[in-house]
Amino acid sequence: MTTDTLQSPRFIGPAETSIVLASASKTRRGLLEGAGVPHMVEPSRVDEDEIKISLRAEGATGTGIAEVLAEAKAMYVSRKHPDKMVLGADQVLECDGETFDKPVDWDDALGQLQALRGKRHSLISYAVIARGSQRIWQAVDRATLEVRADASDEFLNAYLDAAGDDAFNGPGGYRIESLGAQLFSHIDGSHFTILGLPMLALLDYLRANGVLKT
Repeated sequence: MTTDTLQSPRFIGPAETSIVLASASKTRRGLLEGAGVPHMVEPSRVDEDEIKISLRAEGATGTGIAEVLAEAKAMYVSRKHPDKMVLGADQVLECDGETFDKPVDWDDALGQLQALRGKRHSLISYAVIARGSQRIWQAVDRATLEVRADASDEFLNAYLDAAGDDAFNGPGGYRIESLGAQLFSHIDGSHFTILGLPMLALLDYLRANGVLKT
């Protein structure tokens, strides 16, 4: 995961009306920027791996894991910006009762794509807004996707070669907004959810609370 400096948060839009994105995700930044949401970026430093290990040991669902991580990120950064809305988000891939993390390397990404081939899986995107270290809003959305059953190992390897490190930025090892679109035989759900945010619900909330104009 890439990170930004905590000492100098990056502002996009008027600082006095901006929300804080508690994430290092370039994709989530791009979604907010594209939708015209004024924001600053300050990634959280929560230990996501430790939280996931604990939750999986307790038998947590993909939705439960995404919720806890989204809230943990929002709360972590909210302590530094108590007067601002802090947006934390997380995405979990769930298939046949198993949850997938971001692949750590090429072999892991290939293994995930092979495991998903010919199966329908869910991408669960959860978002939490905290203010003053209190959760004040949450939303979750789910998309269903199926990797082509006829996607050959040759194609999967060629895709990963073309995607490069971008394949390691999300669970499943795919970038649906580019060549990764060719991996799928079925997609049902919001494009925004697939990219990592329940975007329309978030925009509704920001309009209702004066961050965006109605």
